[in-house]
Amino acid sequence: MFSKVPTSLPPHLSLKFIKIYAKSGDLQRARHLFDKIPQPDLPTWTILISALTKHGRAMEAIRYYNDFRHENYVKPDKLLLLSVVKACASLRDVMNAKRVHEDGMRFGFCSDVLLGNALIDMYGKCRYVEGARLVFDGMPLRDVISWTSMASCYVNCGLPREALRAFREMGLNGERPNSVTVSSILPACADLKDLKSGREIHGFVMRNGMGGNVFVSSALVNMYASCLSIRQAQLVFDSMSRRDTVSWNVLITAYFLNKECEKGLTVFGRMMSEGVELSYASWNAVIGGCLQNGRTEKTLEVLKLMQNSGFKPNTITITILLPACTNLESLRGGKQIHGYIFRHRFLDDLVTTTALIFMYAKCGELELSCRVFNMMPKRDTVSWNTMIIANSMHGNGEEALLLFQKMLDSGIMPNSVTFTGVLSGCGHSRLVDEGLLIFDSMSRDHSIEPDADHYSCMVDVLSRSGRLEEAYEFIKKIPIEPTAAAWGALLGACRVYKNVDLARIAANRLFEIEPENPGNYVLLSNIFVSAKLWSEASEARKLMRDRGVTKNPGCSWIEVKNRVHTFVAGDKSNDQSDDIYTFLDQIGEKMRFSGYFPNTDFVLQDVDQEEKEEVLCNHSEKLAVAFGLLNLNGQSSIRVFKNLRICGDCHNAIKFMAKIAGVQIIVRDSLRFHHFKDGLCSCRDFW
Repeated sequence: MFSKVPTSLPPHLSLKFIKIYAKSGDLQRARHLFDKIPQPDLPTWTILISALTKHGRAMEAIRYYNDFRHENYVKPDKLLLLSVVKACASLRDVMNAKRVHEDGMRFGFCSDVLLGNALIDMYGKCRYVEGARLVFDGMPLRDVISWTSMASCYVNCGLPREALRAFREMGLNGERPNSVTVSSILPACADLKDLKSGREIHGFVMRNGMGGNVFVSSALVNMYASCLSIRQAQLVFDSMSRRDTVSWNVLITAYFLNKECEKGLTVFGRMMSEGVELSYASWNAVIGGCLQNGRTEKTLEVLKLMQNSGFKPNTITITILLPACTNLESLRGGKQIHGYIFRHRFLDDLVTTTALIFMYAKCGELELSCRVFNMMPKRDTVSWNTMIIANSMHGNGEEALLLFQKMLDSGIMPNSVTFTGVLSGCGHSRLVDEGLLIFDSMSRDHSIEPDADHYSCMVDVLSRSGRLEEAYEFIKKIPIEPTAAAWGALLGACRVYKNVDLARIAANRLFEIEPENPGNYVLLSNIFVSAKLWSEASEARKLMRDRGVTKNPGCSWIEVKNRVHTFVAGDKSNDQSDDIYTFLDQIGEKMRFSGYFPNTDFVLQDVDQEEKEEVLCNHSEKLAVAFGLLNLNGQSSIRVFKNLRICGDCHNAIKFMAKIAGVQIIVRDSLRFHHFKDGLCSCRDFW
């Protein structure tokens, strides 16, 4: 295979041939010849590693550099370090990034501006702001690239305020921003919706003749669009003397973000008619925009057009489409996309597989989420968080805690979202002591200050365990304003533990915080009904009516034979309606024989007992479950979804239905997943 590759050459000739092969991109021959050299010198190592980095073989470049470090007493030069820095940046490899940074310091390059700038850029791409700041602060001299790289790092790391602060400090230090600086900092204004700062930078652009730069103009369009100043975004776009594909994409995305779907489609059509070269980003912007605006059919039409135009869906397309399956609870569609991911070998892509994990979890298939997670060759913070949250929403608090510990053991740093997921799992599984320990460890062990979500989770943890007074005292001591989630957790627990006094307090606070939420009025009314406080229950309903708050109609749906079937209370529009009601009558008799008794407290109409039981029988979730059981076709489980909280009687009834039918019934309501099996529910009758 390598008959034409010369061997046993003197060092200077080996170096010459390696240069030739590396320059031509024939890395296989370059590596083969390199491996034949007993003791390669520094220039030879540098040429090979640089070539590997240049040609996208970053992992191999780092591997050869690690071999160099272990086999040589010769210190690396600046060119070698720069090549490895670029390799680490392209892989977002923080561990090796830290090593090459240490080598740069050890071998006396800490004062080198070029290497320092490259290190800041590397840490920015790795989203490790602490490393970038360490390099930046240690530089005795900084140029415009140093400041630009640091500001860009802040933007990449989700710290737009710090990016703007660095931009202002840059000017105070006498360093003049260039077009790259401006195009890097404008996304910070977009993230913050800071129109004032964005306009100031626009003024700087005009005064310094940067308006003709396509990257600056595209960033301005994006900034104005993000600040909902769509007219100004269009004006900047129209004033551009030269527009590339990126600028078109930015304007299209702007209209979709502004909920102006038709205008976005019009710009896309104009882009095609003018012969502008389309990119994957163009197609993905339109597909994502249509989905975000509820245009599912148009999404499929554009997806078909994309493929007919020679563009196969890439990983970004997949991560856009998967949430659509999640939102529609379309398990079949999600499985088809999973098949596409497998066939096209996208399983190594972290973003794609993480989206797949979340899709399966939201569609009720936690086991498939676990399988995908366990097959991942590499996991980042987001993938661990997604798996923790998946278990939490399914009520598997113990598993969420176990995953959290495995995450820490693997060396992955948790973030704020991690703790929200873990604490939520502790709440769902009533793991009070564990929840308190996790909460205390946030600031003590991980330097993460609790936010409103974490405090709300802790209220939930205490409330679900019946420690209502303690939860109330905890709310009063929260150092920030308690949110609706905190008071809502307490109110929900008051329903279960029948604490009317605290329910009044929690509900009154909720009526102030979110007066338009009908669920709070309904929940308080139900608490009063359970306590036989009929007049107060009526008052709660009257208050709701007087404020013009209307309850969203209950709706349940189930996917059977590749079609989604939707039900509302008393629904008789389904082709199998007669069979559904007959089935409910028949299974109702078996349920009564097994000990089920309808809880008519959940019916507030002034009708007799028999009519109340009939009303309960007609609830949408029971109709959907009955339809699913009638169409099992050998399946061992069914999945039903509901837009509101499942009512207490339906929850009790479905436990009996699952036991009698001998199947698992999974119901996802507005709060969580319920897994009904053998007469029990995973929520332990608390939701």
